[in-house]
Parts: sequence; structure tokens; C-alpha cells
Amino acid sequence: MESVYLKNNSDDFFLQEAYRVLRTNLRFCGEEVKVIAITSTGEGEGKSMISLNIAKSFAELGKRVLLLDADMRRSVMAERYTNADGADGLSEVLSGLRTASDCIYSCQTPRLHLMFAGRYPPNPAELLSGKRFADLLSEVRHQYDYVIVDTPSLGRVIDAAVIAPHCDGTALVVCGRKTTYHAAQQALNQLKKSGCRVLGAIWNSVPAKPGKKRKRH
Repeated sequence: MESVYLKNNSDDFFLQEAYRVLRTNLRFCGEEVKVIAITSTGEGEGKSMISLNIAKSFAELGKRVLLLDADMRRSVMAERYTNADGADGLSEVLSGLRTASDCIYSCQTPRLHLMFAGRYPPNPAELLSGKRFADLLSEVRHQYDYVIVDTPSLGRVIDAAVIAPHCDGTALVVCGRKTTYHAAQQALNQLKKSGCRVLGAIWNSVPAKPGKKRKRH
């Protein structure tokens, strides 16, 4: 298994504590909730950063975790948060060009593995709704304690609603400075129509009290 380097290694105590609280809340959803999709209403709301940090937090608890980047249209995971830009990943696996084991990477966080989105395919929604994706999630479900799936934003494409039924639950990232009530309601309705359990909302970019800097968590 090849290894990549994670660039996102903040040692901010309050930020890490926020992720530990989020991790605890996800565990309280039930031990049967192992495959968790993370989505948002639009771009730039922090879902990929949150997906990565949730996965790291579970790994630091001693769990074996796979972070699966399913945003094959416009992923930022590999380029922004690792040194693996251009790596093969989910699109190659779902196209039958590579095996899953070929596209899973380790990193400096013990027990945390990653599968990147891969190169942009012409038919992302069709690949995600196909048998290979269902088979992949079934396979990794038995190999890992948790699988965190970073999905495209629901306000842009339907992919997250296609992915959601294959997962045990979905969490919706809501950006305190960007997300409108109408957009959040539309995204929530789409998830409910998919039949997937909605685990709750993750409020990112929460405004700080007057006189204090805002923190993203």
C-alpha cells in the first residue's frame, strides 16, 4: 500500500475538541452506523475538510477508518489536503480500470486510509448508481470500523442523493456565513427522498462572540 502525506494537521485545541464532540455525537447515532456520507448545500462550505477531520478523529480513537472521496466532479481532497494530486481513485475503480486495493493509500495517521476521487469521468452519476459502487461499499464496510464518504454538494448535482441510500446515514454541513435556510431545506428534502437516514447538521464557520475571532469547525 502506497502512502501519502496529509497537509491538514492543525494542533488547535478548540478545533480538535470540536471534532471530538462531533465524533461522539456520530457514535451516539448507533453502532450500526458505520458508513457515513458528508454533504453540503453548496461549494466552499467546508465538507471535505470536515470529512477528513472526522475520519482522523475516529482513527485517533483507535478505529480503522477509510476516507472515501466520492466527489468525482470537482474534488479538492487530494490537491488541497495531501500530496497525492493526480492519484488514481474511485473513478478508476468504478470504471474497472483499477482494483480498490490499488487505490487505497495510508498516511501518517495510524489506521487511517484514503481513496481519492481519481480523474474526472464523463458519467459520475451513472458510476455511482452502478453495481460496482454498491459492491465497493459492501467490501470496505467489512474491512473498516468506519467509512467516511465525502460527497458532492447537493446544491450542485444529484450525486449525494445517489450515494446516500448506500450509506448508514448522512450528515449535512451548514455554513454559518453562506448557507441559506431555503438551500438547507432543499438539500434536506433531497436526502429524505433518497430514503437515507439523516443524522443531523454540522454547523461550520460559527460566528464567535463579539471581540473574538471566528473559528471554523
